[in-house]
Amino acid sequence: MNLFKDKKVVIMGLGLHGGGVGSAKFFVKQGAKVLVTDLRSRKELEPSFKKLKSGINRDYPKFVLGRHRKEDFINADLIIRNPGVPRESIYLKIAKKNNIPVKTDIDIFFDLYKGKIIGITGTKGKSTVATLIYLLLKKKYPKVFLAGNIGVSPLDIISKKGIAVLELSSFELEYLKKSPEIALITNLFPDHLNRYKSFRDYIEAKKSIFKYQGKKDILILNKNIKFKSKGKRYFFDGSNTSAAVAVAEIMKVPEKHIKKVISGFKGVAHRQEFIAVKKGVSYFNDTTATNPDAVILALKRFKKPVLIAGGEDKNLNYSALAKEIKKLDFVILFPGTASDKIKKHLKGFKIYNVKSMKQAVKKAASLARKGDIVLLSPGAASFNMFKNEFDRGNQFIQTVKGL
Repeated sequence: MNLFKDKKVVIMGLGLHGGGVGSAKFFVKQGAKVLVTDLRSRKELEPSFKKLKSGINRDYPKFVLGRHRKEDFINADLIIRNPGVPRESIYLKIAKKNNIPVKTDIDIFFDLYKGKIIGITGTKGKSTVATLIYLLLKKKYPKVFLAGNIGVSPLDIISKKGIAVLELSSFELEYLKKSPEIALITNLFPDHLNRYKSFRDYIEAKKSIFKYQGKKDILILNKNIKFKSKGKRYFFDGSNTSAAVAVAEIMKVPEKHIKKVISGFKGVAHRQEFIAVKKGVSYFNDTTATNPDAVILALKRFKKPVLIAGGEDKNLNYSALAKEIKKLDFVILFPGTASDKIKKHLKGFKIYNVKSMKQAVKKAASLARKGDIVLLSPGAASFNMFKNEFDRGNQFIQTVKGL
C-alpha cells in the first residue's frame, strides 16, 4: 500500500493524544512528503516528539511550529486535520478554496481498513465501553484492536486485519462519510457547546456514527435515545457494562467468557478511578468528567465527597450541578470561567478557591475526615492550568501519592 508516495501531506496539529504522531508515522512510511504544523512550541509538544523518534527517517516529517503558514495549505496534496482543530479555521478555508482535500486519520482509516469496525461514541462512557468491548471480544477472536479517541491512532493498526474497536469523539465524527458496521451510542447530554452552535448541532456530529449504515449494519443505543436507522437497532439499559455486553452477545461471545471478563474488569484510568487510601481517606480521580452532567453522575455514586471541581467553561449550564454541590458541606474550586459560573449559583455556600493541583489536594486532605472520599471531578475543561484533562488527572495522582 503506497497510495501516498511522493504526495505532499500536511498534518495540521501534532497534538498530545497520539493522533498526529500516528498520522505522521503512517504517511512517512507511505513515502509521502510530510509536513507537521502546530501552533504550539517544540517544548509543549515534547511528549509527542519522543513518540515520533522511532520509525521516522531523517528527511521527513518536516515541522512548522508556533504558527501556521498560508502557503502550506495551498501547496499540498492532502491536509490531515487534527480533530481538535476548529471547523472555522481560516487555514481550512484556504485549503478548501484551493481544492485541497481535508481529512482526519479516522477518515483515512475508514477508507482503507479491510477488517470489521465497531464504533463507540457518546458524551460519557466511551472509553470504558470501548475497552470493555475489546476485552470481551478478545476472548473469542484472535485479532481485535483498540484505537481512536482512547489515545491510539487508528492508522497504527490500519495494516492489521481483524476487528477494530474505535472510540470516536464528536470532533472525529464531524465530517465522516462512512459508518462502522456496528455503532454504539452510550448517552447524550450537552457538551462542547463552545465548539457547536447548539446541543442539536453537537448531536448531529454524533449521528455520523450510524448515518451511513446499510440494512445489514447494527446500531446499539441507550434506551433513552430513539434515533432511527437503516440498520437493525438494539437497546441497552443504562450502564456501561450492559452496553458492552450487548456487543459481545451480538458477536456471539460465550456467556462464560462474558461473566469472567466483567467480574475481572477494574475500569479505565481517569474515570472514577480509585487512587489510594491516605490516613483513612479514599481518593478518586474522575478528571475526564469535563461537563456538569458527568459530575452529577459521580456525585450520585459517591456520598457527600470532598469535591475538587471547576476550570474553563465550554458554554455549558451549571445550575443543575450547583444544586447537587449545595448538598455537600463545601467545594474546592480551581480558577476558570466554569468556576465563575458555579459560584454565581452558590451565594453564601462555603467555597475554597485554589490555584494549583497541589494546593487543591492539600486543602482536600486537611478537610477530609477518616472514612471520607476526596473526588476530583471538575465538570470543566482544563486548558487554563493543565496540558489536558489527562495531565490534570496525572497531577492529581502524583500529588495524592505524595501525601
